Amino acid sequence: MVIGIPAEIKDGETRVGLVPSGVEVLRGSGHEILVETGGGEASALPDREYQAAGAVLLDSASDVWRQADLVVKVKEPQPAEYSHFRPGLLLATYLHLAPLPGLTEALVRSSVTSIAYETVREADGALPLLVPMSEVAGRLSVQLGAQFLEKHDHGRGVLLGGVPGVPPAEVAVLGGGVVGTNAAKVALGTGARVTILDRSLERLRRLDEIFSGRVTTLASNPAAVAELLAKADLVIGAVLIPGSSAPKVVRREVVGNMRQGAVFVDVAIDQGGCSETSRPTSHSEPVYEVDGVIHYCVPNIPALVPHTSTLALTNATLPYLQLLADHGFARAMAESEALRQGVNTHRGQITNSAVAGSQGREWQPLQPV
Repeated sequence: MVIGIPAEIKDGETRVGLVPSGVEVLRGSGHEILVETGGGEASALPDREYQAAGAVLLDSASDVWRQADLVVKVKEPQPAEYSHFRPGLLLATYLHLAPLPGLTEALVRSSVTSIAYETVREADGALPLLVPMSEVAGRLSVQLGAQFLEKHDHGRGVLLGGVPGVPPAEVAVLGGGVVGTNAAKVALGTGARVTILDRSLERLRRLDEIFSGRVTTLASNPAAVAELLAKADLVIGAVLIPGSSAPKVVRREVVGNMRQGAVFVDVAIDQGGCSETSRPTSHSEPVYEVDGVIHYCVPNIPALVPHTSTLALTNATLPYLQLLADHGFARAMAESEALRQGVNTHRGQITNSAVAGSQGREWQPLQPV
């Protein structure tokens, strides 16, 4: 199979779809790997390492897309890339289609078979390709929150851990999944007071065990969210329904009652955000204010640490990519139910019910191929 790795063009995106060691593994199985020149530079992965691993470097993104059977990316294709779509093309990347009807339509209209990393799901419900980036984003969310709480960034001027005689910051984490758990770990490490809200009592019990009672756990409901956010210095939005738009658990009026200069980092923004006041931002313009509350809503947070992120991404995706490349789409779908779950579009149809439901569109289960 010919596998193409184009450079990412989303604003501020610095990761790359595959590291050189991954190229070497796939080359060892007889596959041809095309890498756009300079695609790994921002991840501290120079062209010479890809060449040494056996990749063919191409100067043109168009050539990578045109020659590849399977295109491996990190983020969803941008409008400028839609012209590369064609029937029969395999695309593997994070798609987060629920809030992107334009991209969904472009994939359907061009009969691209798209595999969304965030919906690849194992039998036990695990999301193995979403986990590594959720870990990175969760840990970075607190780091970013601490930065924007500083006064020169118009924050409250609060140190997360406080100092002797001065109380630490109040950190509220909405959602106790991978993002929320990793955010809580870092926030606790700074000395902040941390409260996690989640709808699942079983998950809250598990979090209480993980943190040995060092975090406060609360059952999530509108009243609890409103009360907690009114006293929070930093809020981490970590709500997830795989494939679907994130539920708006934070109402507009709740934001209006938050402290002036508080910071809200909405990690759920790639699925539309979990607050009525959230809208996507970018690394070049990461924040805006609503009622004096600083909103950080960048959809690709892990791009801030691309070397770490790209290595973590390849660790997770390579076994699935190798299965797809070694056996082809039909056999890979037959052998891996997790990969089947990841297919969002195929032969001009939406094949993921959550994506279709979020956009009010029809869908068809992936048929045997």
